[in-house]
Amino acid sequence: MNFTKSTIALTISAALITSITVQADDKNTIEVITVTSDFRQQNLLKTPASLSVLTDIEIKQRNAQHLEELIAVSPNVTFASGSQRARYYQIRGIGERSQFKEPINPSVGMIIDGVDFTGIGSIASLFDVQQAEIFRGPQGTRFGANALAGMINITTNAPTDEFEGAVKLDVGNYDSYGLGLALSGPASDTVNYRFAANQYKSDGFIENSYLKKSDTNNRDETSLRGKLSIQASDNLTIDLSAFYFDFDNGYDAFSLDNTRETLSDQPGFDQQETSAVAAKFTYQGFENFTLVTLLSTADSDLAYGYDEDWAYAGISDPANIDNQDYAYWEYSSIDYYFRDKSTQTIELRALSNNNSKLFNGTTAWIAGLYFKQDDEDLQRLYTYLDSDFTSTFDTQSIAVYGQLDSQLNDKWSLTTGLRVEQRNADYVNSDAFTDSIDDTMVGGKLVLSYQQNDDSFWYGSINRGYKTGGANTNGSLPDDLRTFEPEYLVNYELGYKVSLLDNAAFIRTAVFYMDREDMQVKSSRTTVREDGSSEFISYLGNAATGSNRGIEVEASWQINELFELYGALGLLDTEFNDYIDTQGNSLSGEEQAHAPNYQFNIGINYQPNEQWLVNVSLNGKDEFYFSDTRYYNDKPIPKDDITSESVALLNASVAYLADDYQVKVWARNLTDEDYANRGFYFGNDPRDGYTAKQYTQLAEPLVFGVTLDYQF
Repeated sequence: MNFTKSTIALTISAALITSITVQADDKNTIEVITVTSDFRQQNLLKTPASLSVLTDIEIKQRNAQHLEELIAVSPNVTFASGSQRARYYQIRGIGERSQFKEPINPSVGMIIDGVDFTGIGSIASLFDVQQAEIFRGPQGTRFGANALAGMINITTNAPTDEFEGAVKLDVGNYDSYGLGLALSGPASDTVNYRFAANQYKSDGFIENSYLKKSDTNNRDETSLRGKLSIQASDNLTIDLSAFYFDFDNGYDAFSLDNTRETLSDQPGFDQQETSAVAAKFTYQGFENFTLVTLLSTADSDLAYGYDEDWAYAGISDPANIDNQDYAYWEYSSIDYYFRDKSTQTIELRALSNNNSKLFNGTTAWIAGLYFKQDDEDLQRLYTYLDSDFTSTFDTQSIAVYGQLDSQLNDKWSLTTGLRVEQRNADYVNSDAFTDSIDDTMVGGKLVLSYQQNDDSFWYGSINRGYKTGGANTNGSLPDDLRTFEPEYLVNYELGYKVSLLDNAAFIRTAVFYMDREDMQVKSSRTTVREDGSSEFISYLGNAATGSNRGIEVEASWQINELFELYGALGLLDTEFNDYIDTQGNSLSGEEQAHAPNYQFNIGINYQPNEQWLVNVSLNGKDEFYFSDTRYYNDKPIPKDDITSESVALLNASVAYLADDYQVKVWARNLTDEDYANRGFYFGNDPRDGYTAKQYTQLAEPLVFGVTLDYQF
């Protein structure tokens, strides 16, 4: 990529930076945002890292039901579909895109109220959510494995000291409706509670022409959450959370004609039922430190399946095709995956207080111990298997970590962190393949910060993250290729954050360079059998290095009592430095998949009086490769057939604000743009003789509705 060619992105960036040089009304200030998921809470503008905090304000402006509908607000963050709801996210061009038979190690983690939902983030509902924090770059000290590229941490609203309640009612196109209820208050002098329930249903925006149904890609999503905050004693507080998610969604999204009309006779499904509990114990009775104990457990039943041929039986009958040479060329197949996933975590964390700071009281410290048990059982039902494929994948991780936060003087501070993690895994499948994995990984960070003045903050950092190794399940591979090693990433970053115009505006910027070592990418091997025939085997290996570099800008300006301007920009340049693909072709110098060269979001709030609020926003991104596959049958694929198109989406809402209720009319993708968030290149249509071509899963079209929020 050449940054100079991203004209749209650079224009928006210049507008954001120059616009806030105008004097603002002193009465208007930007809300101070607190980062809650680091070891200690701190002001976002003084946090030495590149991250976005998406608050309930952004959620309500977009009327976002799910994180996937809000993620475009954050620069250099995308998601890959191929499922009903976004399950995998990419940060700075790094992240998985799907999972089928093989066990995978996600590069982007997801935590909701202390529960690890990494790899199963489809249930990221946003009702009654306080904020979502998106950390860009490796989080090797704080989160360890599964945070190679970054981490998404979602925090729901906490219990309150006084009784309050809220009701949310949504009605929208595609027969969509939602109902949410939240209740919070004191149960006693020492116990506060919060309960939230949300039901959302929609027929979805896919029409199945063959079955003459409009709900084969439907959404039926139930979320229940309960929280207790207990002041057990003067020194002990206990925070308890319980969750139940039941997402019973259909999956019928791919069309042979690349439209939102499908021909499947066996539409698929994308279901998840999850129960989870988390507990946090904070004890301040020790003289020299605070002890925090974190416990969580989650059990999930996941079911995912699709009509592999995307068609109905008889689609290639002579009466249904133009070219009779392809008569009866069709096949019919389904592919279903059923997973039982169980995760338990225990973490003990000691945080120093003023009595125990090191080096003459200049250095605060943190020490911790972490344990995680993660078990996953899989059953695959596939038309072309003689019997069901089954596997078990059991992992145990234990980590120790520490961090020092040193105040060098009144302006300079230094943070050093280190994490050592040991992971053991056992894999067994029905193909008589077994394997054991034993990895020791080291991550950490070195951060130098400079508080120029009360409003201006600089930082420079070096962070090392890691992702665990894994196993290739093909039993014909030699022993030395059946497993692959951990991947490491070193991130070099320089950031600047400033509050301007008496806190009426801010700019947050970061420049980064990421050096990837032992990238886990697909490779290939050809072996000759005893009868002289050849076998081509695809496997995951550590065959590549890569680099990812870019710029991130977020800004906001409360111009006056009427107008607020805000925006974000991400520029990204990625490449493989040393990569031979599964067909033996060199991809060195090629861009990595799902890594658009630019992303932007710009919006304005207009409030003519206390009763009315108008929001208009525009977000977009550059084209990107759908996958790392660039050749088909040893021939290069035309770039247009394996990339998305650039897109810009217009969103708007008009809200009437009363003392205890708000009514809002909203719309996303106002111009009804067609754009894809997942794509493949292969042959799947018998009507054209299975000619290879691009197939895409189209994203959300124009959606609109009315929302009522009532508080009591």
